[in-house]
Amino acid sequence: MLKLQTDIEGKKVYFGEVRNVFNANGFTFCSNFEYTHGKFDMNLCREGGETIYIRVPFNVLHGELDRPNAYIQFGQPYVIKHVVNIGLDWDENSLLTATGFNQFQNPVDKDGNILDKSRWEAAGEQMVHRVVSSLNDMQVS
Repeated sequence: MLKLQTDIEGKKVYFGEVRNVFNANGFTFCSNFEYTHGKFDMNLCREGGETIYIRVPFNVLHGELDRPNAYIQFGQPYVIKHVVNIGLDWDENSLLTATGFNQFQNPVDKDGNILDKSRWEAAGEQMVHRVVSSLNDMQVS
């Protein structure tokens, strides 16, 4: 995991407003969330069974996360690499895996070694900077 130095950490905003900004900048809201915290994800690179993500975590300060009026505060963004098994699984989900529809396959390594760290730090920080620039047009505290 590569922790990023950005201006988003500590910023507070309403979830409903910021979700649109992240979506417009290529991020998705990670559907695996708790009502007290979540994260926005973006694929920076996918090659074979390896995917490098940028993640922007946040905590809910007031409200429930699945509501637009949830008030959130951003944590420190980071870059992470997942390595998945791209071979066939011979179990009850084999057909789904073989056709590429098994979205629930567990990573072989959730925090794989990232080569060329400075490249991915720069790419991640640049993407977060784009989001922060968009947020500056909103009332963010």
